[in-house]
Amino acid sequence: MDVAAVLLDAFGRVRQTVHDAVDGLTAGQLAVPEDGRTNSIAWLVWHLTRVQDDHLAQAFSTDQVWTTEGWAERFELPFDAAATGYGQDAHDVSALAGVTSELLLGYHDAVHARTVEHLATVTAEQLDRVVDEGWDPPVTLGVRLVSVLSDDLQHAGQAGYLRGVVTQADAG
Repeated sequence: MDVAAVLLDAFGRVRQTVHDAVDGLTAGQLAVPEDGRTNSIAWLVWHLTRVQDDHLAQAFSTDQVWTTEGWAERFELPFDAAATGYGQDAHDVSALAGVTSELLLGYHDAVHARTVEHLATVTAEQLDRVVDEGWDPPVTLGVRLVSVLSDDLQHAGQAGYLRGVVTQADAG
């Protein structure tokens, strides 16, 4: 089995699910949390993309798209450029109000393109390479990729669910 092809397919599904959740929504729709206290579509997509960007850059020893391609400046968020969404609160979530679908998808697509570059030649043997010694046991590339995929798909699914809630509320 071609490991690179499987990984590319999986991350391609994340990209498609993100597009399905975000395409055509207004900035206002993207900013609505389901109950006024939870994550918005904008925050969910920003967070899953930041995690993918951060974790894959670390795993492949490259720079993050967020900082090197100017996305941090374009988003103009009021927190550190290293933030990925972990440990953030409702105030931080609300900072994504006003973010457009074009901006979110532009960043996500740029990270996806970098992800494709990283994964295009990954082999089964490389999945055993340790990429993070900070855990016991140390984290391998394979474990890191599965972790990112799991996080991405969960948040993309949550964003898709919220899209249904938001668009149904707007229609009714």
